[in-house]
Amino acid sequence: MAFGKRLLSSMFFGAATAWRENIAALGDIDSRFGDGDHGITIGKISSLMIERIGCWQGESIREFIEGVASGILGLSAGSAGPLYGTFFEGLASPLGDEDDIGGATLKAMLAGSRDALFEITKARTGDKTMMDALIPAAEAALGAGDDIGQILASAAKAASGGAKNTEGMVSKFGRARSYGQKTLGTQDAGAVSMSLFFEGLEKGAKEALNGQKAQKG
Repeated sequence: MAFGKRLLSSMFFGAATAWRENIAALGDIDSRFGDGDHGITIGKISSLMIERIGCWQGESIREFIEGVASGILGLSAGSAGPLYGTFFEGLASPLGDEDDIGGATLKAMLAGSRDALFEITKARTGDKTMMDALIPAAEAALGAGDDIGQILASAAKAASGGAKNTEGMVSKFGRARSYGQKTLGTQDAGAVSMSLFFEGLEKGAKEALNGQKAQKG
């Protein structure tokens, strides 16, 4: 099954909505050991995404995602801004000018987002960062079949598990690193926001695909 602009719009809207609904929770998590601005940053990114979705017309999928990435990188935001901007750049990296994308390309997009972050951070699984959700999500997506729903469900489940696992980790990056063992028992805000992104992608895809089925029926 392939997807085009309408499905991708629904996926990104689902992700932005999941973020918007959890701004306060993300801010609360980050305030415990981080800079306390993760919720604010995610709120800015979600608003930008919703705005870009609303005015998406002639751009290709690649151009649209690159535009989102550029917009995020241009925000006055915390440390998560450049990370998510790079993440979106990675999503666009495997694309040409096609307007319809199948499961294999979706997998390449998710791998691209992971690899783009590999270029700018040394954080990996076990370091209590957003990578604890992203890396398992990308790996699960690559190991799934070529059905888009299955890919996103596998990625969302793995991301959620990865974020949950950060409760048992000691922070090794950012301001939280200075708190050492005290960070045990609290999830990492970046891992949670990344998990919410994949959860929103899956929900948005389901809504769009169910709508398509209803129209055909």
